[in-house]
Amino acid sequence: MADTEDIPFNRDFPLKPGVAEEVRPGVRRVLCDNPSPFTFTGTVSYIVGTGKVAIIDPGPDDAAHAAALLDAVRGETVTHILVTHTHRDHSPNTARIKAATGATVYAEGPHRASRPRYESEKHNPESGADRDFRPDVAVSSGDTIEGAGWALEAVATPGHTANHLAFAWPARRINFVGDHVMGWSTSIVAPPDGSMIDYMTSLDTLAKREEDLYLSGHGPEIPDAQRYVRFLIRHRQAREASILHRLAKGEADIPTMVRAIYIGIDPRLTGAAGYSVLAHLEDLVGRGVVATDGDPVISGNYRLV
Repeated sequence: MADTEDIPFNRDFPLKPGVAEEVRPGVRRVLCDNPSPFTFTGTVSYIVGTGKVAIIDPGPDDAAHAAALLDAVRGETVTHILVTHTHRDHSPNTARIKAATGATVYAEGPHRASRPRYESEKHNPESGADRDFRPDVAVSSGDTIEGAGWALEAVATPGHTANHLAFAWPARRINFVGDHVMGWSTSIVAPPDGSMIDYMTSLDTLAKREEDLYLSGHGPEIPDAQRYVRFLIRHRQAREASILHRLAKGEADIPTMVRAIYIGIDPRLTGAAGYSVLAHLEDLVGRGVVATDGDPVISGNYRLV
């Protein structure tokens, strides 16, 4: 999105869909052909290990991508399927891969919102959620999932979704961070599916860890990861400051704030930008810095306290 001068984004990602590429020894990635303004060049699935392997984020309901993943592990055994979160570009293909391999599925749990929906939101269900997904094994933060030659630690990173997990490989200083951190763009945080309070807490969690290479659900790998996370934290703090600066001029609705803050934004992302502003406002209202009449919702008007 806009106002990205403070973040060193990398949009150089020439990986072609369906091609298995070794990104690091013992880690391969396969790109799904589902590009969009929200997914960049597409969803990236990862294969961890050799011989007996795990697949992380099998991707959307896409038979061609499932076939590419299975072709990449031909002659090997898929023992584990790990899912970072239940958006429809990450988890639906799990069913195909499980049916073909018999692998056990690990994730935090079914999709859920970060908070209950307000009455005015109940007519507008969150369309990006995979509500059919159920893991075989529910994973909690700190749990270790072990396979042949690898051991991944589940790290709770709610914010983009309530059930978002990263999977850290501490021995290799690698973290599979799903959509919580991306090298090509900031992550969307859209209430009630997402929560800015949770998102910022999760960034702090990652910044305190030792992994220095992130492998993301979209786009290229992220080296010097803790430094990059600090960029993201400062960016979100600057976004909050921009919202408060606009409200210092008087009460405003969210479209007005988006026009003031997101200069030159791709029009296709205006709605998502509005929800990210809402996520910040929800946090600010909760902290008693900003007020609104009624619940903090996308259609509300907001003012400084």
